[in-house]
Order: sequence, then structure tokens, then C-alpha cells
Amino acid sequence: MTATATTGMLRALRADHRQRLMTAAREVSFPQGTRLFEEGGHADRFWLIRTGTVELDLHVPGRRAAVIETLRHNELVGWSWLFTPHVWHLGAEATTPVRAYEFDATAVRAMCDEDAVLGRAVARWVGDVLAHRLHASRTRLLDLYGPYGAGQRA
Repeated sequence: MTATATTGMLRALRADHRQRLMTAAREVSFPQGTRLFEEGGHADRFWLIRTGTVELDLHVPGRRAAVIETLRHNELVGWSWLFTPHVWHLGAEATTPVRAYEFDATAVRAMCDEDAVLGRAVARWVGDVLAHRLHASRTRLLDLYGPYGAGQRA
């Protein structure tokens, strides 16, 4: 199962909720090599990729950053905007030219506070993304730094 199949906004949210969220979005483009955010930075927005790829990476002291996951079309970039203290836990870089919808996190959180049904739907969607990313991160880090075959499950 792909990340898009499990975490895409189109599958996760009703049409009226998607339309409402899109009122807090704007179209943006990033050239290849652009850092969207860094670990520890303020998480005040998030993106849905329209075209291109974004790599999520984790700073590893004394080594090059470990690429945790590559995100593509219709995938969510960033979840830290939803959870206090709204600080990025990973870094993200456009590895190809990227076109995306950028969402104002403050506006989306306000919408979710005003509409409990929307809030639950967004929380479930982002929670599903988070669960998927945590599993992918664990597996990738075991593959990179664990004993041979540590990331494989029997």
C-alpha cells in the first residue's frame, strides 16, 4: 500500500471539508533544492504536493541527514502545525521542482476549532499520516543504522 493510498486528503476528507480547507490555501512553487522547513523551526503552514517530490530528512550528528521518506503527488508535507508546540520534527527539501498548495496552519486550526466534525476529520487524516510516517521512519532508520536486516519483519 502506498502512502498516497493511506494518507491522501482526497480519500480522507469529505468534499465539503476539502473545499473549506482550500479557502486557506494558495498555490506555490519551489525550485529543486529548496528547503521547505528545518527541524526545530516554527510550523506555521503545511503543503499538499501537486507535482514533484519532497524528501523528509532527519539530522544525524556527525553524518549526512538521513532521508526518511520521499513524498509525491497528493501527499501531505508537514503535520507538526497541528500539534503543540507547532515545531517541525524533521526537515524537508524539494528534490525536484515542486508545485503545491500551501495552507495557513493558523487559519486551518481556527476552522477546526469552529467546526468539530471538520476538526475530527482533519485530526484523523493528519493522525493517519503521522502513524504512517513514524512507521516509515523507524523502518528507514533501522535499515540505515541497525544491524543487517534489522528493518525487515518476519
